[in-house]
Amino acid sequence: MTTRLVSRASAIALCTALATSFALPAQASGISGIRPKAETAPLFDDKAGGKANADDPAIWRNAADPDNSLVIATAKQGGLRVYDLDARQVQSIPAPAGPGADDKPGRFNNVDLVQGLRLGGARADVAVVSDRGNDRLRIYRIDRNKPGGPLTDVTDPGVRPVFSADQAEINEQQTAYGLATWTDRATGRSYALVSQRNRTRIALLELTATPAGTVDYRQVRTLDLPSSFRMPNGTSWTPCAEPGELPQVEGMVVDPADGTLYAGQEDVGIWRIEAGLTGKPTLIDKVREYGVPGTYDEQTEECTPGVDRGFGGKHLAADVEGLTLVTEPDGDGYLLASSQGDNTFVAYDRERDEDNEYEGAFRVVAASGTLDGSEVCDGAAALNTPLGKRYPKGLLVVQDGRETPGDGDREATGFKFVDLGEVMEAID
Repeated sequence: MTTRLVSRASAIALCTALATSFALPAQASGISGIRPKAETAPLFDDKAGGKANADDPAIWRNAADPDNSLVIATAKQGGLRVYDLDARQVQSIPAPAGPGADDKPGRFNNVDLVQGLRLGGARADVAVVSDRGNDRLRIYRIDRNKPGGPLTDVTDPGVRPVFSADQAEINEQQTAYGLATWTDRATGRSYALVSQRNRTRIALLELTATPAGTVDYRQVRTLDLPSSFRMPNGTSWTPCAEPGELPQVEGMVVDPADGTLYAGQEDVGIWRIEAGLTGKPTLIDKVREYGVPGTYDEQTEECTPGVDRGFGGKHLAADVEGLTLVTEPDGDGYLLASSQGDNTFVAYDRERDEDNEYEGAFRVVAASGTLDGSEVCDGAAALNTPLGKRYPKGLLVVQDGRETPGDGDREATGFKFVDLGEVMEAID
């Protein structure tokens, strides 16, 4: 997340009230409210909680036994959490420490999956994680029946930093941030697309198996998105941020059918890019705050907004966060985006021929007094495939940035499990 404009505080408060009131009718404010089926135990970003902070999920389908599928999720300095379909934790993996006592510790930011990676003479499914603290990727082999836990670290010991030249640069934390995986159907090669924190850069990294049965990676190319924009009235606009920071990308997803990368530049909008990072990026939608000037206040660490000239979009409230795809066999489906500023999820047509047009929006609202909704959502993952008896029409997992733990004043985060069939009905 990045610095917010203070004028949005009242709007965010209103949306928070809507998301946490389980008595709301389904069509409150003209936007459907979808109730979650389950939630993970709260994670606490304090010493007692192991500095765990929920961020980004991925859904792994167990083809042999869909009821025993898994949700793999990042917890930042708390490492990785693995959950079953009842949202019960089955494994916890700590983030690695920094190389020295004064260096930044590991901090797992985003996660995505690669299916059928050739590894150790066989095909394996792996989870790929961006370690923001150490500026590296970490890779975990998935084996649901492995004693001790389904995930095993297969990261090659010699992996290099993604963006930094040395440990001093790593400690500045302009490091690996957002992440999406992609397997090129033409070549069979698998890649990770990784964004850089507080910069506009995206790197394409090829994942390579080693003879030792580990996974390494090499940089293929990079692409820099714009940091300033020409407005219709001829002025230039740069999103307000702390001095030295540029408008970063975090949420990303690749359409496997045609190799299209969708990247959410948090304070700008959603870009459509060739996953090979070739060609010219297209901005398919803008946040409402696009074009609004702001002045950064060092005392409050907030941006004071100027006059809104109406250059922004209609559907997204900054930040644009988690992006995920709902794919259908005939090429139909949706691109879903977390509109963090108003606690909604926005759906776009998956098809490029339809220019990814807007299709609708929904909220994840509270199901009961103990099962709340999702607010200020960071990461999201959808899988439009039957997952046994629990989710026969697929699953959507969303991060909840304001979990209600019933534990005093401790701030908590977590993940909500949502029936994807209900989401599809709401959009349709």
